[in-house]
Amino acid sequence: MNLTHGNKVVLVGTGAVGSSYAYALMNQGICDELVLIDLNEEKAKGDVMDLDHGIVYAPSAMNIKFGNYKDCQDAAIVVICAGAAQKPGETRLDLVSKNVKIFESVVGGIMESGFNGIFLVATNPVDILAYATWKISGLPKERVIGSGTVLDSARFRYLLGEEFETAPTSVHGYIIGEHGDSQLPVWSLANISGTPIAQKLTEERKEEISIQVRDAAYKIIESKGATYYGIAMGLARITRAILRNENVVLPVGALLEGENGHSDVYIGIPSVINRTGIKKVVELTLNEKEQAQLAKSVKTLKDIQEQIWK
Repeated sequence: MNLTHGNKVVLVGTGAVGSSYAYALMNQGICDELVLIDLNEEKAKGDVMDLDHGIVYAPSAMNIKFGNYKDCQDAAIVVICAGAAQKPGETRLDLVSKNVKIFESVVGGIMESGFNGIFLVATNPVDILAYATWKISGLPKERVIGSGTVLDSARFRYLLGEEFETAPTSVHGYIIGEHGDSQLPVWSLANISGTPIAQKLTEERKEEISIQVRDAAYKIIESKGATYYGIAMGLARITRAILRNENVVLPVGALLEGENGHSDVYIGIPSVINRTGIKKVVELTLNEKEQAQLAKSVKTLKDIQEQIWK
């Protein structure tokens, strides 16, 4: 079966991240048709109405409606933002197990519709749930994409832009690995218009910036309960790259198959994105320290995977 074309997007989960993503799609005129699905039907229907009332000021027309899994049949992309949030006293593994069960039902329901497009997964822990989506759906690996470290890399570029008084769009740098505590900044390749950054900063300053990036979510959650605008913009960027066949490199969650010496794990890594999904993973030239950090990040994720897929 050929990959579904067109630019219909189905969003599953209209919580803070999902609804912010829908708003970003409308604001940027990224797709023609958007279907919202949520267990809380009233909330999703309210979002549809609210978004519809903004279309008159949007850059292009857009058909937004409430729907169900049947609507996934002819969707180009299904974006999953649904899942349980971590409760006080709950371990990360408890949360993972709970969300994998939710995903078995969600992804199963989507695949039953005859869906033949691309999955974009944002629910945390995103690396594990992108892997689960790939396993449950049976789709080729290039058609299941995690949001990976697209947000972490944006935070990194923003902070380096502040540091060097340069627009973050002119700062090139990646956070790779787990979207979580074991992520790593690739200092050896960070640059501004080709000029390396690492030697312009002390080891202490680099460590401070790395920690700021890693702990940004905790700070935001402490202040306002959740993070959603940054990730919504990252998801919109990935969506645009797919629908417009951009062949752009973005640090998304991709399945490794030998790249940088690792396999059978979804992890944040720069990848070429186009209409087929992940065209290829970009194998970065890492220094020894970075290779060791990446190996540790992979092990962190694989330890969790092994407990779920025994």
